[in-house]
Amino acid sequence: MEADGLTNEQTERVLQFQDLTGIEDMNICRDVLIRHQWDLEVAFQEQLNIREGRPTMFAASTEVRAPAVINDRFVQQVFSANMPGGRTVSRVPSGPVNRSFRGLLGYVINYVFQYFYSTLTGIVSAFVNFGGGNEPRLVTDPLGDVMKFIHDYYERYPEHPVFYQGTYAQALNDAKQELRFLIVYLHKDPSKNPDVDSFCRETLSSRSVIDYINTHTLIWGCDVSSPEGYRVMQSITVRSYPLMVVISLRANRMMIVGRFEGDCTAEELLRRLQSVTAANEVWLSQARADRLERNFTQTLRRQQDEAYEQSLLADEEKERIRQRERDAVRQAQEAEERARQNVELRKEEIARQKIELATLVPAEPPADAAGVIAVVFKMPSGKRLERRFHQTNSLLDVYHFLFCHPESPDEFEITTNFPKRVLYTKAEMDGAEGAANETLNKTLQDVGLKNREVLFVNDLEA
Repeated sequence: MEADGLTNEQTERVLQFQDLTGIEDMNICRDVLIRHQWDLEVAFQEQLNIREGRPTMFAASTEVRAPAVINDRFVQQVFSANMPGGRTVSRVPSGPVNRSFRGLLGYVINYVFQYFYSTLTGIVSAFVNFGGGNEPRLVTDPLGDVMKFIHDYYERYPEHPVFYQGTYAQALNDAKQELRFLIVYLHKDPSKNPDVDSFCRETLSSRSVIDYINTHTLIWGCDVSSPEGYRVMQSITVRSYPLMVVISLRANRMMIVGRFEGDCTAEELLRRLQSVTAANEVWLSQARADRLERNFTQTLRRQQDEAYEQSLLADEEKERIRQRERDAVRQAQEAEERARQNVELRKEEIARQKIELATLVPAEPPADAAGVIAVVFKMPSGKRLERRFHQTNSLLDVYHFLFCHPESPDEFEITTNFPKRVLYTKAEMDGAEGAANETLNKTLQDVGLKNREVLFVNDLEA
């Protein structure tokens, strides 16, 4: 089945459907599943409907429109009661045609006479109808007409094929969708038509005929006395009863491909059915192949579209990942730039503060002035810096001096050597209120600094 373009899963469903329905032809199983989008349950239920003569999902509505049916006798196989295997009113099967010249000539003359007689009666009937002698019947309940025929037929003839329980339009649509032969049987009052009674009681009741019809075809029937049957009778041109026509899809059009007029034996009907189906099966096979090819093309296109969509989704996901990476890099660069700018701003701010605070640094008193204290600052670089302050100068004055000195770090603290005391911290300068303000305003004498005191300047950013 892989050669037919089916996947392993589809092949498995074909085999399951074949086991459930008993249909021997795997191509038919495949076509049915394709029409139902490979839904095994729906396809199986549809086959049950067909076997019970009920319309399928394709023709479930009684309002469905019937496809046009071409009635061209040049493409039809026509069989009549006068041909071998046929029966007349006397119910005596006609024997083989006499092979003598005289018998053959009689057969030809009789056939030509029957043809012209049927044609003449058809023309006369048309003129009568045109003159208003036969008013058209209004079809109000086509399904009711069909169901009444089936009910009456089943009561009169217990042995029978399964008639399609739907309108003529539904039957045509189902046959077209299912790619099956449709037999249309037009019934006439058997009490007034012995040939009809003989055909139904003996021919259509044959088990071989019933099995063949139920297996290979759909059969639809109606009584011509009903509006639905009368309408169908007018569309397919009836010359004698009983009448059967075989309709099939041919070159994408529904055509009458076989016509059985009059009574015949069961063996002859079976032979005629087999002849018509064999001659036209090639058209159905071609339609199945075309439908399979279209389905395969659609499936392939759908798979390509899905693959393309998946490729687009994958590309979009890759692009989203790349965009996230670019955003992360950009955010990191922006954060780095902001940090650099903050550092630059801070440096500028410190430079500005040093310029402003330089004016607050007290002048260095002379060495011999009273109350002078010489303080030695040991810078973080190891350099020693000596400066004289007056005892009344505050720690804030010392801070201003160190903060504005080029050798001083931007953030620092001042501690004594031994015992170690922190004279100034950055937190005290940042607060500059309350207790912190009081500490910074203490004089050097208040904090106990002595002459030649050594103070350590510690870099808080190191």
